[in-house]
Amino acid sequence: MWYQTEITLKARKRGFHLITDEVLKQLHELNKVNCGILHLFIKHSSASITLNENADPTVRSDMEAHFNHFVPERAPYYQHTYEGDDDMPAHIKASLLGNSLSLPISHGQLNIGIWQGIYLGEHRDHASNRTIVATINGE
Repeated sequence: MWYQTEITLKARKRGFHLITDEVLKQLHELNKVNCGILHLFIKHSSASITLNENADPTVRSDMEAHFNHFVPERAPYYQHTYEGDDDMPAHIKASLLGNSLSLPISHGQLNIGIWQGIYLGEHRDHASNRTIVATINGE
């Protein structure tokens, strides 16, 4: 079985956001899969998607603080600054963290760790809605 849909995420402020429930609520086909893979791909170059700690919200704020330190705004060597100080750092963060996830499906549910959740890394100060392509393959 193959199934593909696009999921629209509401606009969020800059930071790391737990979106597992929002994604799963839009994937009704998931419960039909006994064994398979869910592939998620974010269609943006200034946002990322990753899997990490889902229980303690300080992990998300620490991730934001670390990446802001690791990839600073207004670096003197940035040339691509047409859309503001957060423009080039957003592209770098998106490349570092990635634009896709492949997650196992077992018995109609994601087979991820109990303390794992899907994060949207929103790297722009004034972002709009984000779109994720969700592809399910399995039996």
